[in-house]
Amino acid sequence: MRQFQELGHKVVLIIGDFTAMIGDPSGRSKTRPPLTLEETRANAKSYVEQVGKILLTNDPARFELRYNSEWLEHLSFKEVIKLASLLTVAQMLEREDFKKRYTEGVPISIHEFLYPFAQGYDSVPIACDVEMGGTDQKFNLLVGREVQAAYGLEKQVAFIMPLLVGGDGQKMSKSYDNYIGITEEPSEIFRKLMKVEDPYLPTYFELCTDLNPDEIKAVLEKGGPVGAHRVLARLLTGAYAQSLIPSRIDKNLYESLGYHWEAFGQDQGGQNPVVQHAEARYYEIAHGGIPDEMPEVSVPLGELHGGKIAVARLFTLAGLTASNGEARRLIEQKGLRLDGTVLTDPKMEITFAQPLVLQRGKDRFVRVRPG
Repeated sequence: MRQFQELGHKVVLIIGDFTAMIGDPSGRSKTRPPLTLEETRANAKSYVEQVGKILLTNDPARFELRYNSEWLEHLSFKEVIKLASLLTVAQMLEREDFKKRYTEGVPISIHEFLYPFAQGYDSVPIACDVEMGGTDQKFNLLVGREVQAAYGLEKQVAFIMPLLVGGDGQKMSKSYDNYIGITEEPSEIFRKLMKVEDPYLPTYFELCTDLNPDEIKAVLEKGGPVGAHRVLARLLTGAYAQSLIPSRIDKNLYESLGYHWEAFGQDQGGQNPVVQHAEARYYEIAHGGIPDEMPEVSVPLGELHGGKIAVARLFTLAGLTASNGEARRLIEQKGLRLDGTVLTDPKMEITFAQPLVLQRGKDRFVRVRPG
């Protein structure tokens, strides 16, 4: 989208606040829980913040922000019937997710069939020429073409992009804890990129950088896995740390950070303080050190009993585990540490009167304070 802007086009970013109340069924194995309009508007704030790091949002000639509740909330039932007449049930069941659910006897609600029409209608009021989306949105984008034709508009071009998987090869998702957020702290971005599994490095270079195929091949072959990870982590950490992500994340950007391209990640140092600090912290933690800077959480005094607290409960309150049960399981597996010491007793209670450093695995830290 940024490249389209730089080529002179106007980008219209549509926040699907109304369609979120239906719940996008794309790739879902069951009905998605709908959200209220207020919830979707709250979520949209973070979307706009992230987009502001990528798109040229201050130029009205190249950027426009719209919410699809503007037109969908007032659509008449007559118009809904018109939209629903554009496709047959058989065509809807050609969608992979719907087909799978129907074959397996998993319920499909009628309102889920309406989602592609609602998204497709978005292209009508803005007279969209090109709509961009991931491979999971192919069906919805093609429906948009049919909806435009029904309203006398020229069919949009469906610009379909491959999806970036998480570093572990699964779909990138907060629920899998395998996502990389462009507004996260640089040290977190660097850490997560260094943990991308080797088989997915080529994909990350292809989708997240502007290096050409020969340059990517050279990094992977001459730098090896360690060197390639360093190049990727330095490039993206340096890019995402800027208020506006550079137009090109390439060899020139890498050298502007103070690294030698031909070293392919084997050199140390660099001149960018943000990237330097993120890399130094990563290696400090990798060698068993405890960083000085980390997230801090205050634990309510009401959680203490006689000045003590179950250590499993403490990890859950700190956000390092989803539940007390998960914390106990990780303690049994020796996966949690308290002030650098491996925990072994899942029923352990501790006196909590001063700040403590909690650690999950090698690189997740939280400092907890009472009160």
